[in-house]
Amino acid sequence: MSEATTTAPKVLFEITEDKLNTGLRGFPVGTCRTSAVSPTLGVTYVGYTLEQLKDKSAEEVIYLLLHKELPTPEQTEAFKADLAKRSEIDPAVYDALKALPKSGHPMEWLITGLSLLGMTGKSESNDYKEDCLNLIARISTLVAAIIRIREGWGDPIQPRFDLPFAENFAHMIGLEEGGDVLADLLRMFYILHMDHGGGNLSTFTGKAVASGKADMYSSIAAAMAALYGPRHGRANQECLAFVKEVGTSDPVECEKRVRDIMAAGGLVYGFGHAVLRQEDPRATIQYAWGEKHFPDNELVKTAITLRNVVPPILQENPKISNPFPNVDAVSGSLLTAAGLSNPDYYTLMFGWSRVAGIAAQIVDERPFPGKKDGLAIYRPKYIADGQPASRD
Repeated sequence: MSEATTTAPKVLFEITEDKLNTGLRGFPVGTCRTSAVSPTLGVTYVGYTLEQLKDKSAEEVIYLLLHKELPTPEQTEAFKADLAKRSEIDPAVYDALKALPKSGHPMEWLITGLSLLGMTGKSESNDYKEDCLNLIARISTLVAAIIRIREGWGDPIQPRFDLPFAENFAHMIGLEEGGDVLADLLRMFYILHMDHGGGNLSTFTGKAVASGKADMYSSIAAAMAALYGPRHGRANQECLAFVKEVGTSDPVECEKRVRDIMAAGGLVYGFGHAVLRQEDPRATIQYAWGEKHFPDNELVKTAITLRNVVPPILQENPKISNPFPNVDAVSGSLLTAAGLSNPDYYTLMFGWSRVAGIAAQIVDERPFPGKKDGLAIYRPKYIADGQPASRD
């Protein structure tokens, strides 16, 4: 009888003391089936580049994340109809939102709203797939209601079952003057922000909470709390403030103002990325869209000028490995030009988009192939530091 052979596990990362207390940066802890981040390709969804997906409907890309393949035209229409019929929310949610303090940040409203959706509409059996579809369909209704109620624009506008996902969201916000341009911007914004691998803070938090068998709504509420932090989701607000501070599309004056800001100890927002080593393809797509739809908008023109001016300045510092624009460099300028001019809502819009990717990843982990109860509860080890072995 031959002796059984075993294959030694592949060493992916050596854990040494200097790696402790570094935010788990770079530590492989699991696998992700929905998306990946490449230094050269940027974010890809199930192997597709965003350049390949940028003209798709929101429903087609949601389907891709959930099913790991693009739908046929027939599947697309059926999926659109399914999401549309799930999009209504309990009127009690609106009543509760109307009682919230207007001073609360929109992300605080979103976190509260997600809990309300869970209390009024989650599946009785904690069916992650069913709750995933319902939440993706209802997040537009919730976010549009938050904007309208908090801004005092009137009562929430009910979803229309005959409109596609992005067009329906634009309809429920009620900015009719934005028209087809706003709807197309929201479609593109949604697709570009849907997912970003498994290790970003909000996604990791949502999956960790779900690993304790918390329901989908509570898990996504926790993920949005992580996104709310200024180190994570609020970068697009800071980028817009930076573009406005520069305030000119003249290349010479733009460069002078950027250098003056840096000389005074100010920061340059919207440039650099932890993984990428070239311009973020999400930024490239947005720049092209802005040049097409808002060629004369001064804010958009300033953002485009910064695209050319800032990288050579940052390259003067040899410690900067990526001086190129990231996804946030121009998104706020485009939203402002399209009529969504209050930057307080830009992180909310980020959350509106990211729900689909996080929810899809949660579904992938609960259950997991070969594991009836899904992947194990997240429980990393912490090493005692500065504590005596015994008090005796």
